[in-house]
Amino acid sequence: MKNIVFIFALIIGLTANSQDRYTKGMQDAFELWGKNKTTGAANLFERIAMAEMDNWVPLYYVAQINILTSFGEKDEEKIHKQLEKAQESVDIAMSISPENPELLVQQALIHTAWIAFDGATYGMSLSSKNTAIYAKAMAMAPDNPRVVLSKAEWEMGSAKYFGKDTSPFCKDVERSLELFANFKPEGSFYPDWGKERATMILSECRDAEVR
Repeated sequence: MKNIVFIFALIIGLTANSQDRYTKGMQDAFELWGKNKTTGAANLFERIAMAEMDNWVPLYYVAQINILTSFGEKDEEKIHKQLEKAQESVDIAMSISPENPELLVQQALIHTAWIAFDGATYGMSLSSKNTAIYAKAMAMAPDNPRVVLSKAEWEMGSAKYFGKDTSPFCKDVERSLELFANFKPEGSFYPDWGKERATMILSECRDAEVR
């Protein structure tokens, strides 16, 4: 009986220690990111992902950092490297957590980054894929504020490209802000971004109305 208790206590201790290392590692990675040390943050998230092979969250942030740093990048070799790393991370994360709306948004953002880099090459093929991705994400998680916001922003960008009115999508941005007010991430370090972005876009919508 004592042996069973000892083994049980040992398992609990090892699990708690593993969780503590995960928490500390994630906090350190976010701290690096907050200091704009994006390469160091991405590398640390990737090392955490290698240790947490059944956890999609660190891979999500590897992808997100590489996506965000790709927007505005002009160096073709660098952007290919960044977006290929983002795609690899999303693919692995989706194998861990399939049918995940947060990861669907990341996939759409990878496509958007390719289109922003070279619309002539990627615009036609990836635009239709994004439309399908956002439709799927909305069907799965209509009350996820990042899904609502990202879909609205994608549709705004498409409308602007074709010279159409973007104002019909402002109501979706406003709805995303309402959803952000009550949204609770499902677990530690789960995605929780977007509110500031939605606030900025809605402000731009209202400025356009005044003009």
